[in-house]
Amino acid sequence: MNEDNLNLIDTHSHIDMIQNISLEEVIANAKENGVSKIILPCAYPGDIDKIVDITNKFDNIYAYLGVHPSEVKDWDDSLLDKIEKIAANNKKIAGIGEIGLDYYWDKSFIDLQKEVFIKQIRLANKLNLPINIHDREAHKDSFDIIEENNEGSTVIMHCFSGSVEFARECIKAGYYIALGGVVTFKNAIKMKEVAKDIPLERLLLETDAPYLTPVPFRGKENQPAYVRFVAEEIAFLRGISLKELADATTQNAERIFKF
Repeated sequence: MNEDNLNLIDTHSHIDMIQNISLEEVIANAKENGVSKIILPCAYPGDIDKIVDITNKFDNIYAYLGVHPSEVKDWDDSLLDKIEKIAANNKKIAGIGEIGLDYYWDKSFIDLQKEVFIKQIRLANKLNLPINIHDREAHKDSFDIIEENNEGSTVIMHCFSGSVEFARECIKAGYYIALGGVVTFKNAIKMKEVAKDIPLERLLLETDAPYLTPVPFRGKENQPAYVRFVAEEIAFLRGISLKELADATTQNAERIFKF
């Protein structure tokens, strides 16, 4: 049980993709480990309605609506209208995401990725919502597109994978850095350096469940309850208490998303 009264927020967790346990169990486990809120990102165009239904069913679940860069081949501009109508009338929509660029899997449709990324940034601006950024092996292009097109939306760099120098550039631009289970990996030297270096007031916690499961559960399916292990590792690296780390990151999330 959460005997130390921690209040953690998992700012990026695909709980709809967890297979080994039910949603009810996922949420109960999270609560027992001090996770008070979970943000569920949308990746696929066809999942928007499912994501919204989950947020409507559970009090402590919020959502990002958007299309992942690897899935933009199925993009249709009517999705902008659909997302806008839902977000305008549903306070459980925390932002637009996960959106961005992914050059790791398939580089054959980079121009389309950029085009859809820009359209979703502009939608977030119109709705005055934060943007949750997927940036995989596309740091410069992602940063440049955000700087050129974003007009006021808070920027969260999901599953940050850049260097300390790039993290500092993002912080200077006013972005937030979200770290997950990778920071617990023994060989994740770069992420540990980022975790130590960035200002506490710009840090967010996430799991990216069911992926990137932290130590000591690496190799198994991830879930929001495990965000506690991310918090413990970052607190250790920074030489502060777990509660101080939890309080700061939760305050950051509450400030961004106005829960």
